[in-house]
Amino acid sequence: IVLDFENQTYVLDRSLPRALLEESTHEERLTFEKWLEDNRKVRSIVLGSMTNDIQKQYDRHDDIQSIMLRMSQIYAVLDRHIRYAAIKVFFGTKMIEGSSVQEHGVKMLSLVEKAQGPQGQS
Repeated sequence: IVLDFENQTYVLDRSLPRALLEESTHEERLTFEKWLEDNRKVRSIVLGSMTNDIQKQYDRHDDIQSIMLRMSQIYAVLDRHIRYAAIKVFFGTKMIEGSSVQEHGVKMLSLVEKAQGPQGQS
């Protein structure tokens, strides 16, 4: 929310503009400096929202993209295991005779949501 408000989300998907050369234009220099400043701010916000142990692991990374990439590599594995377990339970679940259809439906929907993962991807 803060990054959207400050128009800084672009540093999460766009790489650092090419290195400045002596013949770089004034506009290229401004773009480069703005990216560095926004990267510093976003990095500070992200690191500030982490616990101290995790902060220490990522503090040596200079750009937010490398932090986000590393975090997605580490935590995506956990997400896959959670999704796999939910799918396994989903396909193994049978409605017990005489039980509520509504309760069974709610249970199945919650398993579908778990299987889709945090971004709704399956």
